[in-house]
Amino acid sequence: MSMVQEFKAFALKGNVMDLAVGVIIGGAFSTIVNSIVKDLIMPVVGLATGGLDFSNLFIKLGEIPPSFKGNPGSYKDLQTAGVAVFGYGSFITVLINFIILAFIIFLMVKFINSLRKNEAPAPAPATPEDVLLLREIRDSLKGTPRV
Repeated sequence: MSMVQEFKAFALKGNVMDLAVGVIIGGAFSTIVNSIVKDLIMPVVGLATGGLDFSNLFIKLGEIPPSFKGNPGSYKDLQTAGVAVFGYGSFITVLINFIILAFIIFLMVKFINSLRKNEAPAPAPATPEDVLLLREIRDSLKGTPRV
C-alpha cells in the first residue's frame, strides 16, 4: 500500500473526522465562553467587588524604561513596553473560563450518558447450533449410568 493510500485511509476514518469536527466546534465554543466570561460575568464580579478589574491585577517585577509613555497602572501598557509583570488577574479570568467550559462539557457528557442509559439493551446473540448439540449430548450422558 502506498504512503498516499495509507494516509487517505487514516484521514478518512470516522474517528479522525469526528475528532476534527470536535476540535473545530470546541474552538468556536471556547470563543463563546470567553465572551461570556469577559463581557457578562467579569463585569458583574467587578461590580460586586467594588469596580475591581481582574484583567488589570498584576505585580510589577521589572523597572519601567525611561522611554515609557503609557499608563504605569495598565497591565497591557506595561506588557507592551516589555516590563516584566506578574499578571495574576489575567490568570484568574482564564481560570474562570476553564471552569465554566469544563462544567458545560461535564453537563453535555452527563446528558449524553443519560440518553445512552435509556437505549434498549441489545438482544443476546443466538446460541450456535454446535453448542446446542453439545449441550444436548452432555445432558443425555448425565442420565446414563456409568460402567
